[in-house]
Amino acid sequence: MEEIYTIPLSQLEKEFSFERIYVPEDYDTVLVRTPEVSRPGLALAGFYGIFDRDRIQIIGNAEHKYLTELAPEAREKALVAFIKALPVAVLFTTGNEVFPELIRQAQISGVPILRSQENTSPLMAALIASLNQHLAPRITRHGVLVEVYGEGILLLGDSGVGKSETAIELVKRGHRLIADDAVEIKRVSAKTLVGSAPEIIRHYVELRGIGIVDIRRLFGMGSVKETEKIDLVINLEPWVQGKMYDRLGLDEQKVDILGIKIPCTTIPVKPGRNLAIILEIAAMNNRQKRMGYNTVEEFNKKLMGQMGLE
Repeated sequence: MEEIYTIPLSQLEKEFSFERIYVPEDYDTVLVRTPEVSRPGLALAGFYGIFDRDRIQIIGNAEHKYLTELAPEAREKALVAFIKALPVAVLFTTGNEVFPELIRQAQISGVPILRSQENTSPLMAALIASLNQHLAPRITRHGVLVEVYGEGILLLGDSGVGKSETAIELVKRGHRLIADDAVEIKRVSAKTLVGSAPEIIRHYVELRGIGIVDIRRLFGMGSVKETEKIDLVINLEPWVQGKMYDRLGLDEQKVDILGIKIPCTTIPVKPGRNLAIILEIAAMNNRQKRMGYNTVEEFNKKLMGQMGLE
């Protein structure tokens, strides 16, 4: 069973600078469980056949105008029914006035009422994006996450294979560290994985024989980053004499992480190999593929054409 994550409504209030109109005594225990939000036009019109009380209900200009134009008795009836459905919170946008009858009913039912001066559409987009980050399915992987030429590369491999040393070499070459040892991976959309470091080890790297080093203090703020999208997974493994390794790159492999398939490759490690340069080339090559150019496919076409097999 997939774990369900939550975020306190009070945290969202601080993040977006919402104004408190009314909050119950147990406000700090009010939790948001879904990244989806609703504009309850149909509910205010009396239809509750499909109503998700776990969603933040947003009252924008359209809903506010509809309620304003109702007769006082009809408006109160609509708002009483709406609050009795017990939404997790009601959020007024564009600084619209909050109806006194709504506040009275919220005080009876303990439903938080908040307000924002922001326009509805951009606020909804920002709120959904934030909730997707906070509530995303997640796992923790043993590895290192670095940003190389704008590409997020997740390094995996057994302890001692050289992941941390490679990350520091990349930082020295101007790239950025996101996480060492433990990488928290979140699925923030149907196509995107984002990695970060647990707060307690953020910006730190363990080097055997030296100990823990603070990358941010040694190399400056430009050497670290809080989060990064994962574009490529690279498995580092000790070189095995006689093992057949892919020399052309025709067989494109992918690894499934949280239901999303990410390009993956295996790089054998042995003395004399400059892993930092190899990872830089891997990052640029992966970006080139995403932009529509595949060097291996082009080379193969030329080769097949020269052999007369095209």
